[in-house]
Amino acid sequence: MSKYTTGEMAKLCEVSVRTVQFYDGKGLLVPSELSEGGRRLYSDGDLQRLRLICTLKAIGLSLSSIKGILESESPGKVLSLLLDEQSKQISEEIAERQRQLDMIALVKENVHNQSAIPVKSIIDIEEMMSKNERVRKKFRRLFATSIILSIPMHVALAWWVFGNGPWVLPLVLFLIDIPVGVLVAKRYFKDAAFICAECGGVFTAKFWDLMRTSGTTKARWLTCTKCGRAGYCVETITDPEPA
Repeated sequence: MSKYTTGEMAKLCEVSVRTVQFYDGKGLLVPSELSEGGRRLYSDGDLQRLRLICTLKAIGLSLSSIKGILESESPGKVLSLLLDEQSKQISEEIAERQRQLDMIALVKENVHNQSAIPVKSIIDIEEMMSKNERVRKKFRRLFATSIILSIPMHVALAWWVFGNGPWVLPLVLFLIDIPVGVLVAKRYFKDAAFICAECGGVFTAKFWDLMRTSGTTKARWLTCTKCGRAGYCVETITDPEPA
C-alpha cells in the first residue's frame, strides 16, 4: 500500500501544502500514520478522500457541510446527486443560451434582409432574456431588503452603546426585525425542494425544519419524508414564479 507525504498529496490533488495542512487541522483529512521522524503519512484511501473534498469544495459546499457528508453513511450517493443536479443546471443554461443565439441570428437575418421581424420572435427573445434576470432580481431584493431593514437596528444599538441613547429603541427594532427576517427566509425557501441521497426521492421540507438545520445552498441536513432517513440532501429548486 502506497504512502504519501503532505507534499505528495498536495501535488497529486493540485492543491497547496498549506491546504492539506488546513484540512488536517479541521479534522477533514487525518493522516493514517506518523513516521518515526513525526512526518504525516497518508494512504491511498486518504488520497481519494482529499480528491473528494476538493470536488465538494469546488461545487460550493462549506467545510462543515463536507465534514458532515464524509461522516455520513453514504457520501458517494450525496456526491452523485450533487453532480447530477449541477449537470442539469448547466445543461439548462446551455440550452437557454443556445436558444437565445438562434433567435438573435434569426432577427439579424431579418434585419439584414430588411424584412419584417416576426412579433413572436421578439416576444420569445424578451422572455428568454428576462427569465434569469427575474430570478436574480427576486433574490437580490430579498437580501437587499434584509440588509436595509437591519440598518436602523444597528444604528440605534450603536447610539445606545456609544451615545447613551434610549435602550428601548434598539429593542423595539430588534423585535420588528425578527418577523421581517422570518418573512424574508420564507420567501427564500418558497421554491426549495430536496433530493434524498438514500432513496433518490424529491421532497419539500417544512420552513421551521429548514431554519433549524445546517447546510448551504447546495445541501442541507434533513429527514427525508419519503424514506425517513436523516442525512445531507441536495437542494434543488422548482420553477420560479414570475416577478
